[in-house]
Amino acid sequence: MNRTWVTPGGVHPPENKHQSVTQQIGSLPIPDKLVIPLSQHIGAAAAACVEVGQHVLKGQLIAEAAGVVSIPMHAPTSGTISAIEHRPIAHASGMLAPCIEITSDGADSWIEHQGISDYEHTSPEKLLEIVANAGITGMGGAGFPSAVKLNPGRQRPIDTLIINATECEPYITADDSAIRERAGEIVDGIKILSAILGHPHNILIGIEDNKPEAIAALQPHVESTGISIVVFPTKYPSGGEKQLIYILTGKELPAGKLPADLGMVCINIGTTYAIKRAVIDGEPLISRVTTVTGEAVGTQRNYDVLIGTPVSHLLAHNQFDQERCSRVIMGGPMMGFSLPSAEVPVVKTTNCILAPSYAEIPEDEPAQPCIRCGMCAEACPVSLLPQQLFWYAQAQDHDRLEAHNLFDCIECGACSYVCPSNIPLVQYYRSAKGEIRQAHDEKIRSDHARERFEFHKARIEQAEQEKEAKRAARREAAQQAKSATATNGSSGGSSAADIIAAAQARAAAKQASPEDQRAKLERTIAATEQRLQLAEEKLAEAVASNSDKQSVFSAAVENTRQKLEQSKSKLAELAE
Repeated sequence: MNRTWVTPGGVHPPENKHQSVTQQIGSLPIPDKLVIPLSQHIGAAAAACVEVGQHVLKGQLIAEAAGVVSIPMHAPTSGTISAIEHRPIAHASGMLAPCIEITSDGADSWIEHQGISDYEHTSPEKLLEIVANAGITGMGGAGFPSAVKLNPGRQRPIDTLIINATECEPYITADDSAIRERAGEIVDGIKILSAILGHPHNILIGIEDNKPEAIAALQPHVESTGISIVVFPTKYPSGGEKQLIYILTGKELPAGKLPADLGMVCINIGTTYAIKRAVIDGEPLISRVTTVTGEAVGTQRNYDVLIGTPVSHLLAHNQFDQERCSRVIMGGPMMGFSLPSAEVPVVKTTNCILAPSYAEIPEDEPAQPCIRCGMCAEACPVSLLPQQLFWYAQAQDHDRLEAHNLFDCIECGACSYVCPSNIPLVQYYRSAKGEIRQAHDEKIRSDHARERFEFHKARIEQAEQEKEAKRAARREAAQQAKSATATNGSSGGSSAADIIAAAQARAAAKQASPEDQRAKLERTIAATEQRLQLAEEKLAEAVASNSDKQSVFSAAVENTRQKLEQSKSKLAELAE
């Protein structure tokens, strides 16, 4: 038996999990249209690499990663690209974001794909490349690109791999059902993770004791593998990364640190299964297990849902009763958010669609004044002071919010759950975090603008000083020439040698010193390099968007590059 530790705080809301695990994972008809947002993860949005009217096959790349912290997108089914435009996405505000719409052809035809069965003899770099190209992101939380998370660098060796099978939030059973039916494939995924990370000494599957069927399904597959199943008492929010690390190891993750700094990596069950599918089966991440539950649907069940499926499609195939539904929530009742429209698509981080009745989750009651009962502090799993944070958030006192470790808040909702005054505490914290981030970004932009202004001012002053020095040199040369002329005139006329000397002196005064010439060329080269970089970025954007200005930007890049080479050549000649 592995020892476990008890985290502070936490709550025990009604689980309501049994309703959705009475049947096996189901499948749904392919929707007529799928909408794939280009940003389903933390980091830069993917860049579309297809055009409207183009036919694509299932699993085909339709958007490329746009940076290190980014992931590509793939077609969930075969069909025609019918739109590339802004659409509502899975966000509480109903915000619009770039999306690719695919009109299905009904054939569900795959591209040619092939996996690697002998992954043990494949380099970690190659395995990471497969994970990155498959578009796999964390499927249990914020959606951090998995290939980045699994590549902490050699300076931070990993000795503990934690598989998060906790799934502590009420109603959600996507991971539970996946373990029951796909335990062998999940363990294969764990072995692949181990190979990528250099075979850590400790491999732990953390799971709550309210999942006996899942635990029983895992046990025969982990025998003689070195993988340990660690069972601990059910409590919300044990599934948070920091909380799970403490429960399994007794180590606290300091603020601002990553698990890799402690030699650990924590991966969700859904992500583990997706990695197995990518490496062994050669399939990108185009579907995920999602729980559809709540009393406002006639069938409560888990489904293997294609990414991009409209939420309305799931509800329509589960006898959704709009009149009984108090709201449609993406995620669970604690950390999920109400959808402004059921037309938004399922994304890679969608683990649950909850359609509760008014009896399950009634309309929000008006918030009452805080009575300073302290229940929120007792429930906080991070040992924060929610009451003080609430006051400072109301006052927009950003300095005190940061001093009271606002960004350690995991937004689990435990404080809001126990608050007798019905104060939406988490909403205040989220809003305050957004304000602080915005103020920080504005300060960075302001500092950058000030630095540019000061640099520009200093450059102008330096240029003026150089001009004044040249003017002074010319004046001195002219004065010397006048003196020489006057002297020669009083002695009966100036000689040819004196006239030539005066002319040479004037020419020397007009010519800058080698140091001045070198400095001027270096400034010219630096400015030209900046213009070249900007021109190349504009060319890349034009190519990515298939703009008709590609030729213009291409000519600008070539012209700027030639000027840069000429300046560098002159500088080299001056150095000789």
